[in-house]
Amino acid sequence: MIDEKTLEMLLVGTWDTIYMTLVATFFSYVFGTVMGVALVITRKGGIRPHAAFYSALDVVVNLTRSFPFLILMIAVIPFTRFLVGTTIGNNATVVPLVLAAAPFVARLVESSLLEVDHGVVEAAESMGASVWQIITKVLIPEALPSLINGSAVAAITILGYSAMAGAVGGGGLGKLAIMYGYNRYQTDIMIITVVLLIIIVQALQSFGNWATRRTDRRGG
Repeated sequence: MIDEKTLEMLLVGTWDTIYMTLVATFFSYVFGTVMGVALVITRKGGIRPHAAFYSALDVVVNLTRSFPFLILMIAVIPFTRFLVGTTIGNNATVVPLVLAAAPFVARLVESSLLEVDHGVVEAAESMGASVWQIITKVLIPEALPSLINGSAVAAITILGYSAMAGAVGGGGLGKLAIMYGYNRYQTDIMIITVVLLIIIVQALQSFGNWATRRTDRRGG
């Protein structure tokens, strides 16, 4: 049976997981969107082609994405300590989550922006629109449904990372699953944490699907 103390622990773990996921998703999209837009506008055929810059950024994104999350989390411990003053807990976990997810988000953003009809971009250019205007008035608005759908995918990926972080000092449901479900062989705790993670995933995906439909002008 689940006693009051265990229930409180699960509620705190659930909140910690949601907090880490949402905060990390926000900052990942801040940095990932910048990188994704830069990749699109500097690629061959982009509105401001720059082969050297594109190649360098492309390599950085690919290299960062290739790091397994647990290894990355350990590798950036000094940087995490410098930023937040500690290497354990929710805020400390957000740092490697952002570093791991931002390149992934950059690829999602790049893919979404490349789906925009190039003719619309050319029309904006012919009317004298600046690069900033094309990005903010054409590319992002036209790609918004895809970007929102991608944000749900990113959030779910980050949620998975946050659960893994429990193995090396992270908080949330991942910590509970490892500390109680695995180390102490409390199968009931393990099952409950898995169910809670599934519920959060479904909630994120459902919200993403709803928001995508609301912003998709093609859907009427």
